[in-house]
Amino acid sequence: MQTRTLGTDGLSVSCMGLGCMGMSYGYGPASDKKDMIALIRTAVENGVTFFDTAECYGPFTNEELVGEALAQYRGQVAIATKFGISIINGKQITDSRPEVIRQSVEGSLKRLRIEAIDLYYQHRVDPNVPIEDVAGTVKELIQEGKVKHFGLSEPGVHTIRRAHAVQPVAAIQSEYSLWWRRPEQDLLPTLEELGIGLVPFSPLGKGFLTGRFDAATTFDKSDFRSILPRFTPEALAANQALVTLLQNFAAQKNATPGQIALAWLLAQKPWIVPIPGTTKPYRLVENAGAASLHLEADELKQLTRAASEIQLTGERYPEELEKRTGL
Repeated sequence: MQTRTLGTDGLSVSCMGLGCMGMSYGYGPASDKKDMIALIRTAVENGVTFFDTAECYGPFTNEELVGEALAQYRGQVAIATKFGISIINGKQITDSRPEVIRQSVEGSLKRLRIEAIDLYYQHRVDPNVPIEDVAGTVKELIQEGKVKHFGLSEPGVHTIRRAHAVQPVAAIQSEYSLWWRRPEQDLLPTLEELGIGLVPFSPLGKGFLTGRFDAATTFDKSDFRSILPRFTPEALAANQALVTLLQNFAAQKNATPGQIALAWLLAQKPWIVPIPGTTKPYRLVENAGAASLHLEADELKQLTRAASEIQLTGERYPEELEKRTGL
């Protein structure tokens, strides 16, 4: 698998990463730990060197899983984790005070079994803490050797510029896919200007773009998708046109709809590194295979144009969650 560079400080990773959240949190009951350790190690065997987690996934259990699975590959892989969200009484609380960041980094280092975090993201912008204070704290952690690179998750472009002026930002994590293209408006031009990489989460639309869901699909109450407007039966039915488009392209390329969606993302910019997540070995191999799927220029134009003409139904988040992004 080819590598790509995030930012200007030499963070080199596989062009396709692995999002580990769903193994422990967010998409229903946690999967078997031994199976997930085996899955993560299979990813390494398939050329994946970039793994994404966060302290609040579980909370804490996902970092522990990733740390155990990758302990034998220390120095060969890059691990990204996140600070700034705590789970208190089942609710997510945003807190990026410098003292909290310092407490978080020590816990993450211990759980991940590493001496330095390769990429440390602020999980969500904290409106109560100036981003300059957050960037300054991470800068100190970099100087102390506990962190190697700084990132932000789902920030607005003004926040990115302010943070970048204090400590160069290596990567922004944001949702981006054929069914969520808002980053094309302001985010991508800003990142290109500043030399910052993009790590798209949910590059397969939380599984929707693989074609596995339809109007009859139901989600466990512990599955995040159960509260998302785009995963109501009405929205799932209405948005099938996008899946059909991907299926048609996949048939032409001897590929799967998911591979077409990932190949499209990789073709957008050379500094984009998607992190599809999965708990299934066959999906892992399928996703990794998208890295070698080439879409010709005319195919890309045709796919992009056709997707743009599809009127999608449903917001990606409930209003209260969307308010926490783009700050």
